[in-house]
Amino acid sequence: MAITSANQLELLQTAEAVAREKMIDPELVVEAMEESLARAAKSRYGAELDIRVSIDRKTGKATFTRVRTVVEDDMIENDRAELNVEDAKDYLDDPKVGDTIVDEVPPVEMGRIAAQSAKQVILQKVREAERDSQYEEFKDRAGTIINGQVKREEYGNVIVDIGRGEAILRRNEKIGRESYRPNDRIRVYIKDVRREVRGPQVFLSRTDPQFMAELFKMEVPEIYDGIIQIKAVARDPGSRAKIAVISNDSSIDPVGACVGMRGSRVQAVVNELQGEKIDIIPWNEDQPTFLVNALQPAEVTKVVLDEEAERIEVVVPEEQLSLAIGRRGQNVRLASQLTGLDIDIMTEAEESARRQAEFEVRTKLFMDTLDLDEFFAQLLVSEGFTSLEEVAYVEVDELLVIDGVDNDTASELQARARDYLEAAAKKALETARELGAEDSLIEFDGLTPQMVEALAKDDVKTLEDFATCADWELAGGWTTVNGERSKDDGVLEPFDVSLEEAQKMVMTARIQLGWVDPAELASEDEESDDVAEEAAEAEA
Repeated sequence: MAITSANQLELLQTAEAVAREKMIDPELVVEAMEESLARAAKSRYGAELDIRVSIDRKTGKATFTRVRTVVEDDMIENDRAELNVEDAKDYLDDPKVGDTIVDEVPPVEMGRIAAQSAKQVILQKVREAERDSQYEEFKDRAGTIINGQVKREEYGNVIVDIGRGEAILRRNEKIGRESYRPNDRIRVYIKDVRREVRGPQVFLSRTDPQFMAELFKMEVPEIYDGIIQIKAVARDPGSRAKIAVISNDSSIDPVGACVGMRGSRVQAVVNELQGEKIDIIPWNEDQPTFLVNALQPAEVTKVVLDEEAERIEVVVPEEQLSLAIGRRGQNVRLASQLTGLDIDIMTEAEESARRQAEFEVRTKLFMDTLDLDEFFAQLLVSEGFTSLEEVAYVEVDELLVIDGVDNDTASELQARARDYLEAAAKKALETARELGAEDSLIEFDGLTPQMVEALAKDDVKTLEDFATCADWELAGGWTTVNGERSKDDGVLEPFDVSLEEAQKMVMTARIQLGWVDPAELASEDEESDDVAEEAAEAEA
């Protein structure tokens, strides 16, 4: 194919036709043509030459030029596209490094192979432009629902036509054993939009919890208008789901609004989700109350919340245990996802047995350490005393409320408790020194002799060792791996040292050692406070 006046206008016409068909900018097609013609010219004149092509946007005329760049003598790598300042004087009056010399060269005759290569370049550029166009259109639509048409199924993955290209619904994002035929209409959730070099860029889902939330938004006008908020969603796709809602208008019942007249609204969502059973739960700021609601339809007798460990114990009647756990643990698993807490469910009998075991352990502690008979030790435990420290250092009045305890008895109890604690501290200190604990650690404010002993047993023997510890190594914590939460035991966890207290002690040790400048730390705290205030203002 020769670039002659007969087909100059055809270039522009072809560019416009392709752009119209693919719904992209005609300029991108013309640029692709320029690149393909330049490649063909290089195969004719030599790949080392810097050949460029410019197509006139009005007439379609293609101009072929050879460009040479002026560089320093020792920088010449390609003598066919570069030349030094001295040689450039033959072409320019006052050449400088970086100047270019542009010469027009004759148009090329494109043979069959060159024309095929040019076609591939244009097609590739058009595909890239299509993908950029699709990405720009859908990048802001992630998190919304779209209707599409099934094109085909590949290895269990469904390829969906979404108007401006294709998207993929992966096998694990389908509900149960859903199967689709070509041309079936499908409603899907846009889970993610990524800029990919090859393959689909729009990733769809029907199992994502937010798919159900978006369906409710479409069916319940109050949610769309913001009167009712969806606070949390948990799903076992195709089987069961729980959704927590709250109303900003006290006159509107959030659960009733989501259910609809005779269940019409929730039924529409259930039908779309292949019969998935949905529990609509009123959300509550009080976590134990919210959990009681989340475990419906089971009845809960008692809830004990451990906020630090993000765990919660739930006590239910014996006959309600199977209902609370659900088939294959489904009910408690969904309630756990909804509340973000680990849930331990026990019967009233199990809880009573555990309380009795704790009562016996504490009773034995007071009997052994304070030389008390069983009845008196049980009185102390019944009054809420759980440790020797409480007995030793509480106000005397708190001991006098126990039947049979007068001032002399209370004083004797406290003296025995203090003597035992002092002896235990002395013994722990001796053990710590034997293990190699240094005075810098022993004298550190906030550490008891028993804590120093525990640290020394864990090979933390100096203040430097202590300063290198992470807060969770001292106070313990929780790690989530593959969705399973596991407990990390801390060296000082038996002494009820919180994560914040551990953090503060480690930082104090680092300041004492001169590792951290208190002034810099204060400025960082101020900056973080400012950031937090700005974030709060932005949310408001």
